[in-house]
Amino acid sequence: MGMKKMPQVKVLANGGKAWENRFDAFTVKVYMPKNDLFHEIINYGFMTPYLLVFEEQKQNCEEAVAFAEESGLAGIAASYAGSVVFVYPNTKKGWEDAPEDLFATLIGESKIGQYYEDGVTKSRNRFTGEWGDMYIRGALNRSYLFGFGKSADYIAKNCLKTIKGEGLYGKGDITPAACILENLSIMPRPERRDIPVISVGNSEAVNKALSDGLDEVLIKEEADYPADYAAFLKQQRRMVGNLDKEADLEKLGLTVEPAYHVVKTSADNRGDDKDTTEHPIGYVAYYQKGLTEKGKKLPLVLCFHGGGDSAMCMVSLSEWHLVVAENEFLLVSVENHMNSTATEAVALLEHLKEKYPVDETKIYATGFSMGGCKSWDLFQEYPELFAAVAPMDATFEVGQNVYGQAVEKINRDVILPVFYVGGEDTPLPELPFQEAKCLNRMAYVLKVNQSVLQNEQEFDKQDEWENPIWGISSDVICYADDPAKKSVLTMHLFESENGCCYSIFGSATNQSHEMRHLNCENAWKFMSMFRRTPDGKIEGGKMSDVVAAYNNW
Repeated sequence: MGMKKMPQVKVLANGGKAWENRFDAFTVKVYMPKNDLFHEIINYGFMTPYLLVFEEQKQNCEEAVAFAEESGLAGIAASYAGSVVFVYPNTKKGWEDAPEDLFATLIGESKIGQYYEDGVTKSRNRFTGEWGDMYIRGALNRSYLFGFGKSADYIAKNCLKTIKGEGLYGKGDITPAACILENLSIMPRPERRDIPVISVGNSEAVNKALSDGLDEVLIKEEADYPADYAAFLKQQRRMVGNLDKEADLEKLGLTVEPAYHVVKTSADNRGDDKDTTEHPIGYVAYYQKGLTEKGKKLPLVLCFHGGGDSAMCMVSLSEWHLVVAENEFLLVSVENHMNSTATEAVALLEHLKEKYPVDETKIYATGFSMGGCKSWDLFQEYPELFAAVAPMDATFEVGQNVYGQAVEKINRDVILPVFYVGGEDTPLPELPFQEAKCLNRMAYVLKVNQSVLQNEQEFDKQDEWENPIWGISSDVICYADDPAKKSVLTMHLFESENGCCYSIFGSATNQSHEMRHLNCENAWKFMSMFRRTPDGKIEGGKMSDVVAAYNNW
């Protein structure tokens, strides 16, 4: 697909930006409303709806912007630091002879490149290939198609079915997450049931055809995009082809609070900010509404995302927010933590203790993949500040940090409870039988936490191991079923010399390299049993209490 001309950006009186690109098959207009969400620091991408308006009649930029504002789509986009995208085919008859693969072609051009510099997100324009601020903001897994008259007819004929194309993870299923069809003039014949549709101003016959052919249809006489988005659209997302449901955090009664704090750059920083004197760290806090106003100190969990993820993506996919909704604690998901060190995470922690009513005896950390490695950094370098940690699905060799470099401070004798989980079917090294560094990490933790049982197995003698995954079996083994994933979480509980359980090592069947709600739920159950007293000692976790808690799970 060839681009005909370079876009000319228009900075509008309302502070927004608009531009147009003409390609061989279609013309695209993008409107980016002004927002005050410091989106350069917080990555809203995973949560941002990809609002695609299939214009009934071709509009100019001014007309498209006016429609976005009057319809409320601009307000939806602005609340996620997003954009509204308009598309119209470059054919003689418009939508009547538009190519069947127009949506797939557009999505193929919608992949976005991204990196961080000085703690700020830099993104590549999806159409020009240039780095800058002129790009579409919208998650491909939240593609919502809006059609009117002839463009609605086009969507009904060509998009209510499985669509294959080039998506975020290569070629695969890029079927829309939902479609909004207004004033259809044809009888729709859906070929796939799991495409939610909002039917606006259509006949009874059309509504019956949609309802008969689809699992979810919201029938409306008139559109109200902000209300329809809140009640219906925003819960729809498609993950690797499968329609998934996003939890409604408003209905869960949660406060979601994005913010950032500027920290001094530590000498061991090897990220993009290594040559700066200070840089911002973004974060998103999750907690029950009104919880911080109750006048009591609250536990705090620092959460670190995977290497290719973001703060909001981590919480959403792992469903940590569901754990927050059922328990009184603060969850703070740290943005772009790969650009920050353990020392800088501690500086952020000091800021959080000033901002929120944090119980300093109940501070915890968790993370997935590279975020799990960041949790290990805190275990090694700052164990005295935490009451427990829950690294998941990754480790570096003992003594190395998240950059794979040697650290000066290595915890050798400060007990810090650990809950660790890895996937049994992962292609990456997460468990001792997969790579020696995982075995070494387990042995290190058991030694620091003064476990009665020590893991002295050798990696290259697995045929002699007592346990095929861990090398040794624990004092007690507990299980948790995950019917939705057809998986079982097996947890090995190790007793320490003082009769407490400070170490749990778990593995999940039918789990690849992924975040899971059950693992987070069990991690919180374990971590919340502990507190670090002002004199530095760990309280809680008596072996019998931990066993009873998991046996009653």
